[in-house]
Amino acid sequence: MRKPNAVRNLYGHVMQEIGQRIVSGKVRPGEVLPREETLAENLQVSRTALREAMKVLSAKGLIESRAGVGARVLEERFWNQLDADVLTWRCASMPTDDFVDKLVEMREIIEPAAAAAAARRRTAEQLADIETAYKAMDAAQTLDAWAEADLQFHDAVLQAAGNELMSSLFSVVESALGTFFVLSARTASNFKYSLPHHQKVLEAIRRKQPDVARKAMLAMIADSQSNLQRNRSRARKKAHA
Repeated sequence: MRKPNAVRNLYGHVMQEIGQRIVSGKVRPGEVLPREETLAENLQVSRTALREAMKVLSAKGLIESRAGVGARVLEERFWNQLDADVLTWRCASMPTDDFVDKLVEMREIIEPAAAAAAARRRTAEQLADIETAYKAMDAAQTLDAWAEADLQFHDAVLQAAGNELMSSLFSVVESALGTFFVLSARTASNFKYSLPHHQKVLEAIRRKQPDVARKAMLAMIADSQSNLQRNRSRARKKAHA
């Protein structure tokens, strides 16, 4: 029997609240969550809604429940790191340097190959989608508008690669990439600084030059990483000044 919307929304809220506490580090791995009745009272929800939320968090690998012990927070290695909620919670708690570095590494593996595949396989319609996103980046007047168009550009490139597995992976990490693009643009003196890199990728895909597209995408990612590293260095110098 399908649950009423109110109940689903309630346990969804509880799941978000507890999940964010765990992923942000407010509740550490190994810690045991308060007893069911205490936690339900603190969150002002029914025990039924709490149990539903705990089932979902358990499926995401964040907690495990044991009779007589309660719900214990698991180590990060057990978390479903590519789960959309887990990624969103990590981004909401401000990405750590380590998380950003790992995201860059993942981009280096996936996106240059996707750009090369897009240059080989793209259709006229898919090329038009990439161009539309590029033009939106060029026209962006705010950081938010830029980041949204940037995400659309990379999504369009992955769609043009003609590999549904790549596209599915992108949809999973979309929220994390969106946060990365905002971080990268915010730390630059001009948030449009990477527009020429995007243009090179676009032109290589337009001309059906896979190797050029791959190298252009790799250069774009490397430049973005360098920008973030320079910002980290400045922040550390200020902290020790």
